[in-house]
Amino acid sequence: MDSFQFWLYVIIGVIYLLSRMRKKKAEQSPGPPEIEDERPSARPLQPSKSALPKQLSFEELLREITESKQPKQEPVVDYDDDLKEEEQDLEDVEYDYRKGNKTYETYEEAKKQAFFRPSLEETMKVEDTVVSFGKFKEFEKGVETNLASEYLKEFNDTDGIKKAVVMSEILKRKF
Repeated sequence: MDSFQFWLYVIIGVIYLLSRMRKKKAEQSPGPPEIEDERPSARPLQPSKSALPKQLSFEELLREITESKQPKQEPVVDYDDDLKEEEQDLEDVEYDYRKGNKTYETYEEAKKQAFFRPSLEETMKVEDTVVSFGKFKEFEKGVETNLASEYLKEFNDTDGIKKAVVMSEILKRKF
């Protein structure tokens, strides 16, 4: 059995080598000239051999890599040249909100009058308060009956037991 596997691997290896050699020969030999078709569906999806970039040498590749690693030197622009010496303060420090503001004047007038108005304790009389008890009795929860406790009460007397036996026979399924 070991010799069978050995020969199978040898045959597969030979087939692989032959297919690689045929593929290299097909790439090296120039094929028939390609006819350019103007329709986009007729164009091949892969680029033609003439459109492929040429192979770069090791030195050229090394030069491209080192150039891409070096940071690009951008010119330094000083934006402070156009600025004024000091920033302009947008806050008006001299503004007085008390002058010319109608809201403030109304507030101050109401504050002065508040001392002359009677307070709530002075205006309210206890006799005017409506006190009626039992307004919300109808919204209270009633006593809920427990179904299990009702069945237990039925079992305390003999008539209840008779009712239970009759009900169980009625409710039993025959099938």
